[in-house]
Amino acid sequence: MEFNVSTFILEIINFLILIWILQRLFYKPLLEVIAKRKQFIDQSLADAKIMQQQAEEQRSLYENRQKLWEQEKQAALKALHQQIDVERRAQLDQLNIELEQERQKINVTLQRQQRELQQQAEKKALQNGARFAGMLLKQSASPELEAKIFGMLLDNLNTLPAACTLCLQMSGTKKSVPIKIISAYPLKDELRLQLEQKLSSLINSQINFKYHQDIELIAGIRMDIGAWVLNANLQHELIGFAEIANESK
Repeated sequence: MEFNVSTFILEIINFLILIWILQRLFYKPLLEVIAKRKQFIDQSLADAKIMQQQAEEQRSLYENRQKLWEQEKQAALKALHQQIDVERRAQLDQLNIELEQERQKINVTLQRQQRELQQQAEKKALQNGARFAGMLLKQSASPELEAKIFGMLLDNLNTLPAACTLCLQMSGTKKSVPIKIISAYPLKDELRLQLEQKLSSLINSQINFKYHQDIELIAGIRMDIGAWVLNANLQHELIGFAEIANESK
């Protein structure tokens, strides 16, 4: 086989032309496709990395939110327990107050009932005492007892209060002063004389003495000097004793 230079040169030229054609029509578009593919892959990797970062951020945010929610839940449970304790203590305090009020009401009711029972017992005792004293005084009444009461009356006339003395002096401004003297037993003359002398020394006016007898007085004297009444008899004392019994209700 003979080596032909012109043919070799033509082959070289053809080869170069082929290379240029390949580079122009095939290799360059291929490189562009590869570059675009590489750019797409890089962009996809960058997007994936960004998405991964975002996912990590979301995961971290979720974990933080989870921790925060757990803390808030624990704080809420603690606050709820504290509120329940406060409410329970408040209800217990209110219950204790209500129980104390009920206890006080019961004590007041019991004390009132005890006072009522005591007052009833005292009233009954006073009534029984009044009846017993009345029976005893009626049985022991006598002219001698009345004479003793009369002596006490004369002594009391010597120590009358200023208001009573003034009342007797005002009665003396009249021309005649009627004095009604009531006794359970007939008064002896010497007793009447003592009483008239004593009253005459207290009243500077003419006195009109009137004597009456009333066995209801049991023993003692009652004097009516105008609107002024002086009692020194057992009936008046028994009435006062009975009034004390009625006032003790």
